[in-house]
Amino acid sequence: MEKEFFAHETAVIDSPCNIGKGTKIWHFSHIMSNSKLGENCNLGQNVVVSPHVVLGQNVKVQNNVSIYTGVVCQDDVFIGPSVVFTNIINPRSAINRRDQYVDTLIEKGASIGANATIICGNKIGSYAFIGAGTVVTKEVLPYALVIGNPAKQVGWVGEYGHRLEFQSNGIATCKESQQEYQLKNNKVLRIK
Repeated sequence: MEKEFFAHETAVIDSPCNIGKGTKIWHFSHIMSNSKLGENCNLGQNVVVSPHVVLGQNVKVQNNVSIYTGVVCQDDVFIGPSVVFTNIINPRSAINRRDQYVDTLIEKGASIGANATIICGNKIGSYAFIGAGTVVTKEVLPYALVIGNPAKQVGWVGEYGHRLEFQSNGIATCKESQQEYQLKNNKVLRIK
């Protein structure tokens, strides 16, 4: 049976793992056993996907990213070049803590900029935007725009990734999509 995904000849794919139709795995990447990649994902050069990692559909992972056990990315997540994930709070070389991995959830549509670091045990909300070089040390709300070390929320973005400017009535319109959003009680909801 012919495989329904593309893997460059230098990619290493361990068995068993589940790779969705239309997914592309590029040069020198390593997909470890028991990982699950959804349909139409694109993994750039030198990407490592550790055991039991789950990537939803249409997840884009740029070059030089290691996604460690405990990370789950929902559909349409973007992970920029050289993003760093952790999965242990207090790692030590001489102490094996493989039974203490801490989960990290990246919700649908979120984007993580180049060279950002995501400390384990945190959730990045739907459509959140993590700026390049940001260090995430706590939960990020849906649609939040965060930057810096440690990450600080500086605004809100819509589903197309543009900054939202809320009017006095709590409504903002995306300049590209014309989608409307409401800000209420420090939460953003798409209303149209």
